[in-house]
Amino acid sequence: MRVLGVDPGLTRCGLGVVEGGIGEPVRMIAVGVVRTPPGDDPAERLLTLQTEIDEWLQRYAPDAVAVERVFAKANIKGIMGTAQASAVPMLAAARLGLPLAMHTPSEVKAAVTGNGRADKAQVTAMVTRILKLKVAPTPADAADALALAICHVWRGGAQDRIAQALARQKAAYAAQAAAQSQRVAR
Repeated sequence: MRVLGVDPGLTRCGLGVVEGGIGEPVRMIAVGVVRTPPGDDPAERLLTLQTEIDEWLQRYAPDAVAVERVFAKANIKGIMGTAQASAVPMLAAARLGLPLAMHTPSEVKAAVTGNGRADKAQVTAMVTRILKLKVAPTPADAADALALAICHVWRGGAQDRIAQALARQKAAYAAQAAAQSQRVAR
């Protein structure tokens, strides 16, 4: 499974793509950060994010998108930009019909470090170790995006596969019922 992880932010938006599965090694495909100037118009900044995320979706063809769930903090102005930025990958996933998962920061930290209260340095160290990278991804937004993608492969990816299997099973039952109805109608 290939997952695009997005650590949303209007000034810095981390993007990371990993590939792997439950019980398999996870490997990094790509990592980066989209930066937008704080002085620019918010609509232009969001357009820059959209353009870059659309390019990543086209270039790396992920099976799912994982975005950090935004929590309100004391800094309302800052949280508004983050919330606006988080809408961009959500809409992009919806446009392409990709499964979307929202993971909380503590859920991501617990998945990659075993501790839901891990600090950024611990998350970065574990992402580096899990992906067997020679150099830690920087800035922290990049490491956080990879952590989101890893979390989804290990946790949410199983949910995606279960949902897909249930959908296939439901379609098979519907086809059997339709075939049975046709036999009865004859």
